[in-house]
Amino acid sequence: MNVLGISGTPRKNGNSDILLQHALHPFEEASWEVNLLRLSELTVKPCQACELCTLHGSCAIDDDMHLFYDAFRRCDAFIVATPTYSRNVSAQLLAVMDRHYAVKQEPPLAGKPGGAIAVGRGTCGGQTIAINAIYNWMRSCGSICVPGELNGLTAVADEPGDVLKQAKRLRQARVLGENVMHAAERFRGT
Repeated sequence: MNVLGISGTPRKNGNSDILLQHALHPFEEASWEVNLLRLSELTVKPCQACELCTLHGSCAIDDDMHLFYDAFRRCDAFIVATPTYSRNVSAQLLAVMDRHYAVKQEPPLAGKPGGAIAVGRGTCGGQTIAINAIYNWMRSCGSICVPGELNGLTAVADEPGDVLKQAKRLRQARVLGENVMHAAERFRGT
């Protein structure tokens, strides 16, 4: 089976990326194929609202989004992680979410379970708004929103690597990954 991890941070090894890696550990241990797409290493431009995708079935913009379209089709489950900027998901992640529109007719994520991770600078840094944005996008894709211990996973971190000192959050990332994996296995009947 295949899991897709989407790291929405523009920073290499950002705190949300670290939590995502921890959430993917259960999949690795269960010998799933893990596909991690990091927006810190890729270029996905914003949607231009040209509607050419509705005519041709593919996006007119030539960038790394094709990697996401392929991954959407191949995955059995997915987890999305983002830092919060302006109390919402990162611009890089928002571009991916918007550009999913080009394949909405398929729909490649329908029926697939997914989880969400958001990390912000303070306790009111927009983490809940970002989690809701991700889960709303998942619902618009026809995906199944899987909770961690409560909802999606939120954390407070300021400096790079801060979450590595937060054993509870690292454990919660693992729980989220386990929940998403078990949901996918139940849906697939394995």
